[in-house]
Amino acid sequence: MKKIIILGGGISGLCSAYYLVKEGYDVTVIDRNDITTGASFINAGYITPSHFISLAAPGMISKGIRWMFDSSSPFYVKPRLDFDFFKWVLRFKQSATLDKVEKAIPVLKDINLKSQGLYEEILSSLDFQFHYERSGLLMAYCSVKSEEEELKIAERAQKEGLEARHLTREQLRKIQPDFSEKILGAIHYECDSHTTPSRFMLSMKNWLKENGVHFELNHEINKINFLKNKIVSVESKNATFELDELVLATGSWTSSLVKSLGLNIPVQGGKGYSMDVYRSTGITIPAVLVEAKVAVTPMDGFVRFAGTMEFSGNNSIIRSNRVEAIANSVKNYYRNIELTGEEKEAAHSGLRPVSPDGLPYIGKSSKYENLTIATGHSMMGWSLGPITGKLVSQLIAKKNPSINLDPFKPERFK
Repeated sequence: MKKIIILGGGISGLCSAYYLVKEGYDVTVIDRNDITTGASFINAGYITPSHFISLAAPGMISKGIRWMFDSSSPFYVKPRLDFDFFKWVLRFKQSATLDKVEKAIPVLKDINLKSQGLYEEILSSLDFQFHYERSGLLMAYCSVKSEEEELKIAERAQKEGLEARHLTREQLRKIQPDFSEKILGAIHYECDSHTTPSRFMLSMKNWLKENGVHFELNHEINKINFLKNKIVSVESKNATFELDELVLATGSWTSSLVKSLGLNIPVQGGKGYSMDVYRSTGITIPAVLVEAKVAVTPMDGFVRFAGTMEFSGNNSIIRSNRVEAIANSVKNYYRNIELTGEEKEAAHSGLRPVSPDGLPYIGKSSKYENLTIATGHSMMGWSLGPITGKLVSQLIAKKNPSINLDPFKPERFK
């Protein structure tokens, strides 16, 4: 039986293991931690066909420069001397054109829809239970400028066949009465759904264990050994793991890990924060607070408030002013909801692996015949977990992929 090693125990890694087990492979998941923390656990839980505009959109560079010295801003870049980051920014700028964004729209819409279908397929399979709701997503705004921008996106969504409905302030208050008077209205993307990430990850991990997947935790892989055009093993400080196929689902650590292989796969860690509230809030429908860039999700037993995109290197530092910015946004957008000191103290952070063009890297390496890459999902990692895993299994099993993988080539930034 062919032995597969997956580096990375986030959503992409576990979903890859799930579909590879279904194909009959011997699978081992290796992770630098114990698979209880990180972006796959603290994210907003959105499954979002509506998010078809890539992060590398026109105007993001100017916003980043404008916000660079405001560490509480929604999009924050910590000034630092980092040559890899400078190269990443240049590629981001080159990708942030109307033409490239336009070409990415149907690609992102289709891959999100397929992944949503796979979430529902996993649920109906009864392999394991997890929280899943299809109540849509509200894009709630306070300004006329934001309204104009959101209406344009909604119009495009409708042309793409997605369910998007404009709600006036009065219509919005009927379905979500806890919004404040500052809210002018919202776009309701009825096509979207959501889950509780930690519940899904725990259930998936237990199912994988029960079905023969080996877990090697707290192993930081520092060397990948190869012979000619084939990977033969990976090494941590205390162990060597031989393999037939290697899957890299290593998130924000991918770029540094593949340098020794002579590969250039630019990824930067985009830190996000979240806080959970285990008391009654009245919030029943997920929402993005547009101007604040804060995500609000009613999960299984609690409500999660998440947000920010922070480029400050691969670290888990919690910046209190960024936590306060999220908390203040919640207070402004909702009536009678204010996060307590204890809730803010319990904030978590996680690193999203962000590619320069906002598209994930999914595919086989052209240099190593037994290497498959699955990373760089930016803010859509949770949404795209199942389809990524399915595609990885199809590639290794030499089956036709469910979608055209040309836009996701891992070595597109040579």
